[in-house]
Amino acid sequence: MVEMSTGIKNLVRTLDSVDFLKMDRRTFMKAVGVMGASAFLGTYKTEIVNALEFAETKLIWMHGSECTGCSISLLNAGNPDLVQALQKLNVNLVFHETICAQQGIWNDGKLVNNAEFNSEILLEETYKEGNYILVVEGSIPNGPNGTGRYLVIGNKPFKESLAEAAKNATAIVAVGTCASYGGITSADSDVAEDTDYRGVAFSKTNKNGGMLQELGIDKPVINIPGCPAHPDWVLLTLGAMILEKIKLEDIPSIVDDYGRPKVFYPPDHTVHENCPRRGYYDRGEFDEEVGGEKCLWKLGCKAPYSHADCGIRRWNGSVSMCTQAGGPCIACVEPGWPDIARPLFVEREDVGIVGANIDTVAKVAVGAAAVVAGVHAVRRMKGE
Repeated sequence: MVEMSTGIKNLVRTLDSVDFLKMDRRTFMKAVGVMGASAFLGTYKTEIVNALEFAETKLIWMHGSECTGCSISLLNAGNPDLVQALQKLNVNLVFHETICAQQGIWNDGKLVNNAEFNSEILLEETYKEGNYILVVEGSIPNGPNGTGRYLVIGNKPFKESLAEAAKNATAIVAVGTCASYGGITSADSDVAEDTDYRGVAFSKTNKNGGMLQELGIDKPVINIPGCPAHPDWVLLTLGAMILEKIKLEDIPSIVDDYGRPKVFYPPDHTVHENCPRRGYYDRGEFDEEVGGEKCLWKLGCKAPYSHADCGIRRWNGSVSMCTQAGGPCIACVEPGWPDIARPLFVEREDVGIVGANIDTVAKVAVGAAAVVAGVHAVRRMKGE
């Protein structure tokens, strides 16, 4: 891990000498992938201000069926915090249901008929103006019987609200696994068919089953899955779109088969490869009870099947991650979650990192594999 950190520092120094405004998309995405939101926005603060040229980007953030965990994750971001990021990127957060200042139809017992206090009027005016990025957090129920009335806000099914917001949006960002693929609300159950929860553009792994397809709306969508999504994934994706380093026509080339930005969810890289406990796996040393320091495979860890950069980005101020803190990876970034990972804390029997039974992993000296994992990470970030 020391070698990997040195590689990151060297790459950051290299990128620091590159003119931000002259970066091609590939170099920009490489910088975004390596640097956290704090380092990126700090390093290119002046250039970002110049690039924006006082142009304001409008953002509408809608909530479907969810726990608001992704918003909480974003609000817990630091250096920059959410307010600092919005200011640096010159973003007008027009609407966000959990932090919006608008009070609704009534204010102090009186009917309000202006956008300053009535959020419904505010949204209607914003829809008419268009030219905004729509962020969706949470899944969208289609049931019962296609009405969408399993989630009604202000006497309007959320399915209808999404349709109104999506029609004039420039692009849509689905934040969190629920908005991306249906998430935990779409888990197999006796009522799953009746509720019919879906993601914006996907229903689990079905890219033709999302709510936009149901509504007949064709808009570019970027998925930022995670339960919750990492603040960097959200801020840097939105930043790249706002700064037009990701253009609408670029989206198919920068996302994987499930709509995830490959820079954060690399198809050829898993959480397992840079897990702080990777060396224990290579030596065949596994914890069988919670609270140990060894590999968590036998406690149900799904890191070998989870495509995300958690191991090099880390959480909580870039200091930790699930496996480092003692919790097995539950593959929350993958389409089809949570069903593909259940039971969450039980070993996947007879399946190993390369298809071998985990108990056959050699316990001979293969400590060099841990070093190799770090080298691979640096090479990946360098584009080698």
